[in-house]
Amino acid sequence: MNLLKKKISLMLFGTLSATLFSAQTLAQNAANDVLTNAVTYLDVPYVAGVLDQNDKEELVLNTDELDCTTFVEYSIALSLAPVKENNYKDEEVFADYVQKLRYRDGKIDGYTSRLHYMTEWAQNAIKEGILEDVTALNSKRTTQVQAGYMTAHSNLYPHLANNEQNVEKMRAIEQRINGTTVHYVPTSNLPNDGLDWIRDGDIIMFTTNEPGLDVAHMGLAFNISGKLTLMHASSIEKRVVVSRITIKKMLEDNPKWTGIRVLRVVKH
Repeated sequence: MNLLKKKISLMLFGTLSATLFSAQTLAQNAANDVLTNAVTYLDVPYVAGVLDQNDKEELVLNTDELDCTTFVEYSIALSLAPVKENNYKDEEVFADYVQKLRYRDGKIDGYTSRLHYMTEWAQNAIKEGILEDVTALNSKRTTQVQAGYMTAHSNLYPHLANNEQNVEKMRAIEQRINGTTVHYVPTSNLPNDGLDWIRDGDIIMFTTNEPGLDVAHMGLAFNISGKLTLMHASSIEKRVVVSRITIKKMLEDNPKWTGIRVLRVVKH
């Protein structure tokens, strides 16, 4: 709880008053392992392409520079890693969870073994027993996944540009997940105060109608004074923040974003 108070007091939280963080809110969030651990990453710089710096694909554990996906991965892994006798998290278990989340079946086998499309990332995490899809339990609305953006824009990805073998492997992956039906909550069905089944620390994925793309952004649900906001690595603010506006308003401000998927960490 003291850590939460310290971290939140350092935030420049725009129009949201610090009084929103009542003692009760802090106590409730402190009980949520994912959100509590995620708070330790507040203000960490956002850096795009942080996993693409090496020629050879290997497990990168850079918690000093985050994108929206690595922020979520590290928050989940940190929440699941046990505390050792020295009161530090078990680094080996942390790394193991990150690898299971980031790579297909937890195995590193080149660039295309990394789970670039969040549809497959979610499928893999569910298969590994790390996450559950709570959207499927609470929303009847479905949408079909589009996958093809990466091969259509291969020049934007260093490990696809001028590497036809990787492009072909990625194309096969896209074909495998393209057309997958997933449950989601459309923008019109999400009120500003969220839904009673969305909990603090749930993983929020923003679905999109951008051609060939399944998910545009992701972060963690954070209920503040009755409003559902997002803790995320922001490409606009260039750091990990809590959104100044609700998730509903984020959706309304981004015409290509169509709704959200919600996943939850399975406690072990």
